[in-house]
Amino acid sequence: GAYVLIDAPNGKPDLILLASGSEVGLIVAAAERLQQQDITVRCVSMPSWELFEALPQTERDAVLPPTVGARLAVELGVSQGWDRYIGARGDMLGVERFGASAPAAVLLREYGFTVDNICARAKALLAG
Repeated sequence: GAYVLIDAPNGKPDLILLASGSEVGLIVAAAERLQQQDITVRCVSMPSWELFEALPQTERDAVLPPTVGARLAVELGVSQGWDRYIGARGDMLGVERFGASAPAAVLLREYGFTVDNICARAKALLAG
């Protein structure tokens, strides 16, 4: 359902980045950049909410520790449903409007799916 791709060296991240599919590469690149700035990051790939929810609470908490409130989910689709994983202090980068037409690289940049934007949003979570 969900698993840790990259973890903070001490296993105690400042921030958790979550993604479910093609966005995983973006959160990994953002984590690498943030870790260069002494921000400890855990990257979680969550391809199946249903399988994750079927796990015992202790196993879910091992992937998404309740003590880490700074969480950013990155989803190239709608954000609906992610709130249960990002919590009250978290943030969501998703697409809530459709109909734009352009080359993929342009759309990704315009919708904010860049390493720079993910890092900026992550830092804002940590500052707030």
